[in-house]
Amino acid sequence: MQDLYPLLVLVIGMSTIIGMITILRMNAFVSLITAAILVSFLGPGALAEKVNRVATAFGNAAGNIGIVIALAVIIGRCMMESGAADRIVRAFLTFLGQKRVSIALMSSGFVLSIPVFFDTVFYLLVPLARSAYKRTQTHYIRYIIAIAAGGAVTHSLVPPTPGPLLMAQNLNLEIGTLILVGLAVGLPTAIAGLVYAHWIDTRVVLSNPPNDIISGKKDPLDDIPLPNLTVALLPIVLPVIMVSLNTIMGTLAKDALPTSALHRWAPLTAAIGNVNFAMLVAAAAAMITLVIHRKKTREELSQLVEQSLMSGGIIILITAAGGAFGAMLKAAGIGEAINHLVSSEGNSALSGMALLFLGAVIATIMKIAQGSGTVAMITASAMMADIWGAVPNPGIHPVYLATAIGSGSMIGTWMNDSGFWIVAKMGGFTEAETFQTWTSMMLVSGVVGFLCTVALALVLPMA
Repeated sequence: MQDLYPLLVLVIGMSTIIGMITILRMNAFVSLITAAILVSFLGPGALAEKVNRVATAFGNAAGNIGIVIALAVIIGRCMMESGAADRIVRAFLTFLGQKRVSIALMSSGFVLSIPVFFDTVFYLLVPLARSAYKRTQTHYIRYIIAIAAGGAVTHSLVPPTPGPLLMAQNLNLEIGTLILVGLAVGLPTAIAGLVYAHWIDTRVVLSNPPNDIISGKKDPLDDIPLPNLTVALLPIVLPVIMVSLNTIMGTLAKDALPTSALHRWAPLTAAIGNVNFAMLVAAAAAMITLVIHRKKTREELSQLVEQSLMSGGIIILITAAGGAFGAMLKAAGIGEAINHLVSSEGNSALSGMALLFLGAVIATIMKIAQGSGTVAMITASAMMADIWGAVPNPGIHPVYLATAIGSGSMIGTWMNDSGFWIVAKMGGFTEAETFQTWTSMMLVSGVVGFLCTVALALVLPMA
């Protein structure tokens, strides 16, 4: 019975989050922090310290992810305002040609969702889908779902979006490692989503004709001077290069001789490749681009940054509350209890591949239950971190657990998910049509993402 008590605490914690979000319609921050305090009270330790340790864990999580999220919000807003995001989209359209509009839209969504949140990217690109339909008079569903296919994947797998960012913290991963593996898993996953968009486009007929959907809608991208492509890409490329360089150098330096050049350069790349510094450089590039190309005054820039930070504050609160909830699950001994149930004679029966599957299933259950993919990633990674740590030798790198959870969080999107309604309302789909297109595409993407994770873990375990 004592071994089952932590599992009871886990059920109570998860039920609290799901019940408060879905039944009471409470904000995710309030739900997560309430669950964290409740789990802390039910866990071991002195009574006087139980609330205090929640606050400490919340502060630690906010300290680790707060700067990155705040700067990511600034970068996204500046890229939208300066026209840098528009320039990237136009570059894809020019390079791929008008006959490959769906590939260009998917690619634009894939790239832009790295620093910009999914809903903003979708708002940006939907007018392009409408314009493409006006020219071709066909393939409207393909264009809309192609945008979603690209944007949803990097939103779920690649930092600095909040879900992957906190998964990296919960699982003690280097950000650069998750960026590289997330992109490696995400690219074939996005391509699979695009292929599905082509397939479903021939099988669903919209009840509301596309001409009615887009009537009166403004065409995107006024003819205003835009930054050149190199400048537009800097806020995206700079942090990826800086953080990835640090990860690569750190990995190589571990196996190099102490007198080698790698050891001399490793401290410098560690400083430059720190994710907070890299995002600060990217934010500076985005703001400079905005000032130069939109002639913003210092007062206007200050106001824009302030508005961006206000919108990012709730994201930081939710993500940090999720970190606190994860820390309280660990304090309650959830991982050890689950591992003990599947162990025999002290040897864990859980292999690395079984853990990947378990993480993906938990994320899917949380996604279906409460709607938010970010909350699903936070909760699943918090649970799995303790379980992973209790397994002596999983045989694979924990970064694959993060991409498995991210893939699982894409499965099961329905009417309690804000993404469902963004696609439905902006695309002009009915609820049934959104299920047929968006929900089914996300199911395919989640499954393919998980299979790509397993395949990569088998080929390159990095253990």
